[in-house]
Amino acid sequence: MKPHVWPVALMLKTNHPATLLSMSRGKQLSSVLLVGLVLMLFSSALPAETCMTAEEMDASSRTALESTGKRFYDMVTQGDTASLRQNSIPAVASDFGGIEAAVNENKATLASGKATGRPPYLLQAGGTQPLARAEFYCGIFNSPDRVGFVIPNLPPGNYAVVIEDVTTDKGPYTVSFVLQQQGTDWKLGGFYVKSGQVGGHDGNWFINKAQEFKNKGQRHNAYFYYWEARELMAPVPFMGTSQLDKLYDASQQVAPADLPGNGPVDLVGANGKTYKVTQMFPTNVGSDLDLVVKYQSNNASDTVQAFSDNMAVMKGLVAKYPEYRDGFAAIVARAVDGSGHDYGSLLAMKDIK
Repeated sequence: MKPHVWPVALMLKTNHPATLLSMSRGKQLSSVLLVGLVLMLFSSALPAETCMTAEEMDASSRTALESTGKRFYDMVTQGDTASLRQNSIPAVASDFGGIEAAVNENKATLASGKATGRPPYLLQAGGTQPLARAEFYCGIFNSPDRVGFVIPNLPPGNYAVVIEDVTTDKGPYTVSFVLQQQGTDWKLGGFYVKSGQVGGHDGNWFINKAQEFKNKGQRHNAYFYYWEARELMAPVPFMGTSQLDKLYDASQQVAPADLPGNGPVDLVGANGKTYKVTQMFPTNVGSDLDLVVKYQSNNASDTVQAFSDNMAVMKGLVAKYPEYRDGFAAIVARAVDGSGHDYGSLLAMKDIK
């Protein structure tokens, strides 16, 4: 499951797989930009933002954060979304559907697992106005154990990140809670649940495969596999570590120049028509790793035409980059028009002729 950033009063929720392909990275900072922001915070930290590691905070604060994380985790495994909602900040409680769906989908898997809490982080945002980009640096500069967080649209206050590592029958998971202090209580401000594997493969496997693709000269596959490795290794997408920094550097070394980044790129479809591709990124569909391609459409609400264009885009993409046959189980094409209509189609790689 791929969570995304919601710029509400606090900002963070998970999304349900039914909306994954339409709501994923299209409504968040791209991974490249997000990692870049995380890298920037390691070189400078604003006085208005401070971070305390578990070792730096007082014992009572650490105990309160750990016990709150454990209590919320128990609510998740019990499927007690009513209590979880009651213990959320107002902005999250008023728009709780995404969290509720994620809890219901994952409660059985998590309930049979064993959770181990990581040391929490206490984030303090000063000032009197929301911070457009709050940057928190935690730990010793240039230390292998350093951690950073970049959170957009963050109001002043005290926040915390509490992460549970869970061993399950379906592989490793992380369950992360973003907390906001209200009075003497810690309330839920954001929730992420993520599997650490795709098709039984973890982040290290994807790193090794990325290096193999790089050695073969398959720069597109290498780039996206480094991207996926980071997705699997980062409990929340706004977190940076020395390991994640290295993955970003590795991805930039192989980043192809013909992918959409600073603007749309042209792609000739199988029908001879030229399409403006705006985004490309990997995504998990079941146990498969698929590649999503978004492009500009005149009218995505015309589903007959959009379906035809989607087929042409997918076939044209694989014809131009045959290496994708080695890296992905399917292509997902999404037609997006100026009115916000979005129409998607999936085609298994074996069916792309």
